[in-house]
Amino acid sequence: MKLKVRIPVLFVILLLSGMLVCAGGQAEEKLQFDNPDFYDANGKFQEDKAKEAYVALMKYHGYPVYEGIREKLWVTDYGKGEFTKVGLGVFFFINNVENRYMLLDLFLLPNQMLPEHWHVAGEGNPPKMEGWVVRYGLSHIVGVGDPNLGPDVQIPKCHMNGTVTVKHDVAAKPGNLVFQPVIEGKHWQCGGPEGAIVTEVANVHTDSVMLYSDPAINEWWQSTVVK
Repeated sequence: MKLKVRIPVLFVILLLSGMLVCAGGQAEEKLQFDNPDFYDANGKFQEDKAKEAYVALMKYHGYPVYEGIREKLWVTDYGKGEFTKVGLGVFFFINNVENRYMLLDLFLLPNQMLPEHWHVAGEGNPPKMEGWVVRYGLSHIVGVGDPNLGPDVQIPKCHMNGTVTVKHDVAAKPGNLVFQPVIEGKHWQCGGPEGAIVTEVANVHTDSVMLYSDPAINEWWQSTVVK
């Protein structure tokens, strides 16, 4: 006598789904960060906490966490106190001022905005021209061109009361290469739902000639970063 065991189809589907999630190697939980976690009781920005968040982003996407990368990460909230909305992480591989070439990776948390800015000539260097290759996630790379910014990109209220001046969006996915189309053209980025890790190549980077559309950010940049 053979015993027949009937397993509900729904149970099998759920079981296989769980196995696929485990086999996929990607984090089961979505990336989620709370802004208060990045500030102390006095409202001071905690850079160590920001670095931990970007390392979590790296691990989530399977980006190689190079030895010493955490210590070398440059992180900022642009003086806004809204790191999860406006902020950035940067790892410079090289910025060769003498021969004018540069390579870096930039990191954006989910829906985090790199503020609108542009580059002019200065300190003996020409205006910075750059291109971006998305490695992981999705980044809305926005610059000069016909406005096509969709409702899925929400500009934070803390950035010029929720406004920008350029609205031509390229929703760049892994492998997409996007160039800055105009010398001294304004541009900005915003991470997608799972954030973004983007490689940037350029002729050279100069802090003092990087200008921001948001007057408060520009003042903070000049007084804190450029000094």
